[in-house]
Amino acid sequence: MPPAREPARPRRSFLVAGCSLGIASVALAVADPGDPDPMRFSDEIRAFEEADESSPPAPGQVLFVGSSSIRRWDLSGSFTRLDALNRGFGGSQLSDVLHFADRVIGPYRPRAIVLYAGDNDIKGGKTAERVREDVLRLARRIRELAPDALVHFLAIKPSPSRAEFWPEMRRANALIEQASRSDDRLNYVDVATPMLGPDGEMRPELYVEDRLHLSGEGYDLWADVLAPHLRKPGPPGNEPRPASTGG
Repeated sequence: MPPAREPARPRRSFLVAGCSLGIASVALAVADPGDPDPMRFSDEIRAFEEADESSPPAPGQVLFVGSSSIRRWDLSGSFTRLDALNRGFGGSQLSDVLHFADRVIGPYRPRAIVLYAGDNDIKGGKTAERVREDVLRLARRIRELAPDALVHFLAIKPSPSRAEFWPEMRRANALIEQASRSDDRLNYVDVATPMLGPDGEMRPELYVEDRLHLSGEGYDLWADVLAPHLRKPGPPGNEPRPASTGG
């Protein structure tokens, strides 16, 4: 009598697993929106270069670079003693700053760099881990272009108009702060925590009407937090003092 045949094993589990993997792959693809086209900023970058041709910036300044929170910052109004250069371009992501690094960082030979970016990245669908990796990629590129410059990364700010993204922004801040502890050329500056009240709510007086960009009071807060990080060795008077607005 022939031996009994072993019953066929069901393939359903493999199909389910395959479907699950396929769904996960699709989910990962959707989760990573990719980088926007940096060439949308071509005119702004060219305008920087034309300004440099007519009035070449002195080397050794503090370079401020990043998105609109940098572009809108009146540095001379915020600091009374700081040789600073503003090269912010509104709406930019970290990938845009990295793309144009040769043109908005390389030529200036800064002694320090203040960077604000990541806000638009997370709004655009990038994860906290992706933002952390892009910060580190940009920091490595800056070391090549300006090896003596310390990079001060301003924490991604909370803002009422983007409240739904704040948990992911806060997570990105934590990851970047952690990474900065093992990188002596990357300094995390926590401008975000003081922007929250005792109850953790965002302070409305720190924003203009769009509830996204900073008001004068918001920039005063940033200047107060940042100024101690920008002090450099030397005789008294070198430190960048925040300007008093008188209320």
